[in-house]
Amino acid sequence: MKTDILVRRLYEHAFALGFDQIGICKANLPNHYARQLREFVHQKRYGDMNWMKEKLDIREHPKNLWPDVRSVIVVAVNYGPENNPMINLEHNDIGNISVYARHRDYHDIIKGWLKHLAQFLIKEAKAIYPDIQVKVFVDTAPIMEKPLAMQAGIGWQGKHTNIVSRQFGSWLFLGEIFTTLELPAVESSTMHCGQCTRCLDICPTQAFIAPYQLDARRCISYLTIEHEGSIPIEYRQKIGNRIYGCDDCLAICPWNRFAKNCRHIKLQPRTELNNPLLAELAQLNEEEFRRFFSGSPIKRIGHTRFIRNTLIALGNSKNITLLPSIKRWLNHLDPIIQETANWAEKTIQI
Repeated sequence: MKTDILVRRLYEHAFALGFDQIGICKANLPNHYARQLREFVHQKRYGDMNWMKEKLDIREHPKNLWPDVRSVIVVAVNYGPENNPMINLEHNDIGNISVYARHRDYHDIIKGWLKHLAQFLIKEAKAIYPDIQVKVFVDTAPIMEKPLAMQAGIGWQGKHTNIVSRQFGSWLFLGEIFTTLELPAVESSTMHCGQCTRCLDICPTQAFIAPYQLDARRCISYLTIEHEGSIPIEYRQKIGNRIYGCDDCLAICPWNRFAKNCRHIKLQPRTELNNPLLAELAQLNEEEFRRFFSGSPIKRIGHTRFIRNTLIALGNSKNITLLPSIKRWLNHLDPIIQETANWAEKTIQI
């Protein structure tokens, strides 16, 4: 089978599996990406995400992870929401959850599809490349997947540092297949942000120190998901009712006027996670938390961080009827929960 026919069949199978976009690039990246990454780490903008520092050398280049890789197949899945997620920010009695976390964990779903696609590639390519090898990744390896997505024509890296697609705006999950097979690369995406700075301007905590430069330590997504300790006082009121992640810089992107609603049944939001009541979330003990968020990416932050985030949202609500939901945590044994509850009790009454 000729390579061009193989690629055509690979694309067809990818779309049949459920992927919304697919592209191919060589297993290399321009040097400026490595320089930007090193500067990010040097300035310690990674916060508690120590793996970024520990695996910096590997992350700089695909071949540092796997010397035999020759091509990278990048796939994308649209998870565009039906409604503007920023509407939830107007309601102080509910917790706002990032769109990507309102359904089943995308890692599990996309990795399953990727494995099927990789096996299809091996089967189809055996005749022309009997020694073909592949590796699949979904946000699980030290690679710069967004620059690779740009090289593979999926979209460009916007000023908010996320991939923006002409077809799907800012709502994309990414996955990669590394292969030893030499495949024809597509044309790299070009930048189309122009003079727009909406994503930078809307950030509640001013986490963007410049276009295309994020300080994770100020980012609400980082603070509510990755940060393990108490959230700094200076950011708490700016977090509002965001209890897991933040979509502001994605939702405001004007390219979302071309976005489409997610078509995948497995990635439809759970009704109870669209507008969850803070009072009900604050009642969850550790066992109930694990059961309620089973199969959800929210489960991985653990009960302590989840209650910490919920207490901040309760404090910010200024809704005095929610005070009992805060009081039940005032004497908790965990110092992070206890301290946050004390802050929330004072804040809700101001």
